[in-house]
Amino acid sequence: MTKSLKENAGFLLILLIYFAYSLIFILRTSFTIEGERFFSLFDDAMISMRYAKNFAEGHGLVFNPSGERVEGFTNPLWVLYMAVFHLLPVAQSKISLFIQLSGAFFLAVNLIYVKKIAGMLSNENRFVSYSAVVLTAFYLPLNTYGLQGTETGLLALFVSLVSYLALKCIAAGDFKKSIFVLLGIGTLVRIDMAVFYIVIFLFALALFPSQRHRNLIYGIFVFLLFAAGQTLFRVVYYDDVLPNTYYLKMTGYPLLLRVARGFFVYWQFIKGMNPVIFATPFVLTLFRRDRSALFLFAVFLAQSLYSVYVGGDAWEKWGGSNRFISIAMPLFFVLFAMSVEELRLFISEHSRIRESRFKYAACFLIIAALVSFNSYGGAKSIKESLLLKDSLHVFDNRIAADMALAVKKATTLDASIAVVWSGAIPYFSERPTVDLLGKNDRKIARTAMRQSPGEDGLTFFWPGHLKLDYSYSIGELKPDVLVQICIDRLCDYMNEAVPFIKGVYGKARIGGHTMFVRTGSANILWEKILLADH
Repeated sequence: MTKSLKENAGFLLILLIYFAYSLIFILRTSFTIEGERFFSLFDDAMISMRYAKNFAEGHGLVFNPSGERVEGFTNPLWVLYMAVFHLLPVAQSKISLFIQLSGAFFLAVNLIYVKKIAGMLSNENRFVSYSAVVLTAFYLPLNTYGLQGTETGLLALFVSLVSYLALKCIAAGDFKKSIFVLLGIGTLVRIDMAVFYIVIFLFALALFPSQRHRNLIYGIFVFLLFAAGQTLFRVVYYDDVLPNTYYLKMTGYPLLLRVARGFFVYWQFIKGMNPVIFATPFVLTLFRRDRSALFLFAVFLAQSLYSVYVGGDAWEKWGGSNRFISIAMPLFFVLFAMSVEELRLFISEHSRIRESRFKYAACFLIIAALVSFNSYGGAKSIKESLLLKDSLHVFDNRIAADMALAVKKATTLDASIAVVWSGAIPYFSERPTVDLLGKNDRKIARTAMRQSPGEDGLTFFWPGHLKLDYSYSIGELKPDVLVQICIDRLCDYMNEAVPFIKGVYGKARIGGHTMFVRTGSANILWEKILLADH
């Protein structure tokens, strides 16, 4: 065995364990319907899959074939990547598996760069490197998003890769212009990677004074090139300057309330991690005044502030880091592992106890920290991280797929459906869809968000899920089947839908699910459904 292989044997073992872990994780997200195994992604990712499928089939980047062009996604390169797999001769029930395996691959490669970053900052300290890798590999929120089909895993890799390249530049005293191009590509994966771009740009200006003029011009040029390119395409193709999701999530709600909610959920995230443990790496980083460590801190801080500004994510009730923060969590884990090692060295230098005992204590602290980081949801999230319990939304994904297949059997190809979950149901049913929450509807996205009249606005705010107009979606568009009408707190507004349902729609059982069907519709196979009054 070569020296290099011996030195990396532990890391290779971690990689193998992670691959096995991710495969089991993915398998546990699958389910069977009528004897067929289905793989389905997190519902937002299934919206991207809907666009990818339509694009691969020649309909264009649209939610509904022959429908209005609306940009209901913010991850264009990810959608195009998904479209590639829709060109393969693979059953629709299995295509999501390829996206999940891709997520596992990206997260695994991310571990390589986490190790490189930790080694660079700690002078190749194995404890720091392996600790950062283990904390990253088995952090549940990152795996949940990355292995259930969102672009989070790829973005985490982008952040780690570019951070590593930037750290190399800091060490060499020479900033590479190619980093700006790589960052520009990152904005095509997801538009809000512009936040990371700005952090790198500012560091390039601050830490490389001799190259400041060059970096200023080149950084601005590349940023504007990618931003202008996306905007031009959007204006020409979608007749809009910004994605539809921007109007849905960032308009129609008071700025101060949105930011206040962002602070509120961020504090919940810190409490879930334990405030003392959360603060430790940052306190030590600020005291050390090491430029490389400060750089990692700045990246994490920027993603945190962005999360606060947008009001957090739609799924904060899960706990743990949201999608915006998760992509920078590997850098946090590097700083945390470094802080544990520095504490160990400090205590061992000022104690007569054998140093080997402090090494065991440090290892125990890393394991305890991993448990703490994954215990934000109590025993439930611990069981999920240990693969003793199905991951989030697996049950919901199965229900959505089952509803979709039931509707598909009971309707013609021209039947239109209305849904709240606008991912898996439209994707598997292959029916024209009315998105009640407006992610894929231009008119709904530009309405005002609902505000709770009595509840705490901080907990009521739900990005992307607070815009409804039943008079338009049901009364005007008249979908053939109302598969879903409301969800969670939005059911408080269900009474608004009644005038547009009563006398026009009848309650029916379709494949064991209760839905509403439009009376007399020629697009419903009436013999396949059971009306409620029968």
